[in-house]
Amino acid sequence: MLYDVSDSLEVISDAGIITLTLARPDQRNAVGPDLHKDLSTIWAQIRRDPSARVVIITGAGRAFSAGGDLEMMLDLHESHEARERTMEELSAMVHDMIQFPLPIIAAVNGPAVGLGCSLADPHVAVGLVAGDGGAAFWPLLSSPARFRELLFTGDRISPDEAVAMGLASRTVNGSVLDEAVRVAQRLAALPQQALRDTKRTVNLHLARALDGAFQTGMAAERDSLQSADHIQLVRGMVRRADDGPEASV
Repeated sequence: MLYDVSDSLEVISDAGIITLTLARPDQRNAVGPDLHKDLSTIWAQIRRDPSARVVIITGAGRAFSAGGDLEMMLDLHESHEARERTMEELSAMVHDMIQFPLPIIAAVNGPAVGLGCSLADPHVAVGLVAGDGGAAFWPLLSSPARFRELLFTGDRISPDEAVAMGLASRTVNGSVLDEAVRVAQRLAALPQQALRDTKRTVNLHLARALDGAFQTGMAAERDSLQSADHIQLVRGMVRRADDGPEASV
């Protein structure tokens, strides 16, 4: 099957395993407009692929994803159209991933923050509401008190801490992608109807959050994109980036 994506997302299909690679290594796989759109449409495309059985998502280079890039955020400050389009894509992205019938394995090969992977969400630190999943879904995974602290402070956490908190299932010594492929092959060999129905049942807990906390968080994040605090913080980060790699959060 031919997938309609930009150069920012690499899609490889092999024996029922669909590997998605965030392909902006020079920007630490920061999510710009093209990649943001890709991540909002790819799940529906994979649903239409009769060969697909398992999905792996990983990053090119040394990072999984540094989150949303700051240049895109600057555009969101200025353009109402860009804000509305981005929030629509974000809503589609989260809904489609929660309701996606196939197993999704995140092969987190390096730093993962913000939208890139809600392992350590820095939204509040840059004046944003964590409306794209963190505030809605993290408290369902473990202690609300601990996740509340992380959402408020934007502190980073180690891989071992992520496992202990229920944000990840394991750490890997060696190639995280090789381990992801090994797990994907095992899942791809299982009875597919039973696997999909099991995932659908487990994800009902997350799906319920879509109707309440997620919608509230999305509305609040849309408003915070225009807040003076957020605009000032992002512009300050862009100035400090100078000529280095593209800044991101």
